[in-house]
Amino acid sequence: MKTYASEFLGTALLLTIVAGSGFMGESLDSGNAAVALLGNSIATGAGLFVLIVLLGPLSGAHFNPVVSLVAWRTGQLGLRKMLGYWICQFSGALVGIFLMHLMFHLPILQESSKVRTGLGIWVSEFVSTLILLSVIRLGESNPDSKEKLPLLIAMTVTAGYWFTSSTFFANPAVTLARSFTNTFVGIAPADVGGFVLAQVMAALVISKKARKIQR
Repeated sequence: MKTYASEFLGTALLLTIVAGSGFMGESLDSGNAAVALLGNSIATGAGLFVLIVLLGPLSGAHFNPVVSLVAWRTGQLGLRKMLGYWICQFSGALVGIFLMHLMFHLPILQESSKVRTGLGIWVSEFVSTLILLSVIRLGESNPDSKEKLPLLIAMTVTAGYWFTSSTFFANPAVTLARSFTNTFVGIAPADVGGFVLAQVMAALVISKKARKIQR
């Protein structure tokens, strides 16, 4: 149960950090979106680093359904455990968004109106997820970088906010949960499907390549 609790808590706190820092940044930026994104990216990277270091020993600190999918397809995770992780990740992500709304005195239930769609955005999400999963796979396979993996992941996500047009969601649970907040980090529900499809496709590419290497 500790592994499932870790995935639930870690994903919930991750979403609280992502959404909370986005809302705070937007509230203080005086109309400068770059300042809001800067605060959002730094807070997300810092928070993610702490969560991975502290919760990694308990569950592997996936906090991401496509990370768990790759782990299952490469034999690191059983099917039953992967499905359990998914439940914890999706439910934790929603709880994290609702907690952020509660802390900032916002309506708990919201629907985002922020449009994020188009070929460029979908390609960006595919590339973002491909990069994130590659960093994880390469970091795990290299003894010299394994201990630095939490920092590598956190820095990748922080940088990804800035060099991708989709701002580096790279996580189906995060994507779905962000459709429930009409704040800086939101995504319109109609656009969730395109993001998730791109993310899953990237996971399948990475896992297929990893399985070939294992053989």
